[in-house]
Amino acid sequence: QVHLMESGGGLVQPGGSLRLSCATSRSIFSISSMGWYRQAPGKQRELVARITVGGTTNYADSVKGRFTISTISRDSAKNTVALQMNNLKPEDTAVYYCNVRVLFGGEDWGQGTQVTVSS
Repeated sequence: QVHLMESGGGLVQPGGSLRLSCATSRSIFSISSMGWYRQAPGKQRELVARITVGGTTNYADSVKGRFTISTISRDSAKNTVALQMNNLKPEDTAVYYCNVRVLFGGEDWGQGTQVTVSS
């Protein structure tokens, strides 16, 4: 059974920062990439940032220069990835989901963590 756990959401003022973390129990040898998606009320889920095992990154245009996804690293027997979010804006408010793409098909989703940017 695969375990995927997210942490780090919360309430922050505009211009502030948050760091999201995601940990998966999947072996690194079965992972193609890890990333973050978000879904705001009334909107479709969208890609925020993704990184492959090889280190190639992909960001949504709306977060380039503000968000940084970490490399996939090993921590306490889990593979983890973090999303550093700086200069947050109200339009970044959404539920953020961790996503793991598996080699040869399939993907895992986290339960989601709420990020609210408001004064």
